[in-house]
Amino acid sequence: MTDAAAAETAGATPEGAAEAFSVALTVRGYETDTQGHLNQSVYLQYAEHARWSLLQASGIRQSTMVDRRVGPVTVETTIRYRRELRAGDEVEVSCAFVWGEGKTFRIEQTVRRTDGTVAAEVSAVCGLLDLTERKLLKDPRAAFRELAEDPSLLGLTED
Repeated sequence: MTDAAAAETAGATPEGAAEAFSVALTVRGYETDTQGHLNQSVYLQYAEHARWSLLQASGIRQSTMVDRRVGPVTVETTIRYRRELRAGDEVEVSCAFVWGEGKTFRIEQTVRRTDGTVAAEVSAVCGLLDLTERKLLKDPRAAFRELAEDPSLLGLTED
């Protein structure tokens, strides 16, 4: 499958998370390093692409966030590389929000070949920034609930 044919699918999820959302991608030759492996920085791009795709699927547009003076931020990212990826490999990049209490939340992601082989696991601690005050919102869940047409895709239900 190509980027243009990106597909959303359900998958396994961490406890307390929404059903995993995923996007299909094909590793492109120019994304590889001199060893022929997917360059480490591209894993972050794939993760970010899946995050924004999930926000869009939930009805949150980047322009709306800017208009409301809020924006997502990542404060920490951990990548666990499991298996190499090479040009032409087809992968699914999952994305699931994991909510706790307070100003931050986690986004758990898996980069998996279509044969099921896990290539990488990405875990990020994120927040929602007030673009005027330059501080994290105290309750990002409430803000996402308000922004989203379908907050259930973000693991948000009515309290």
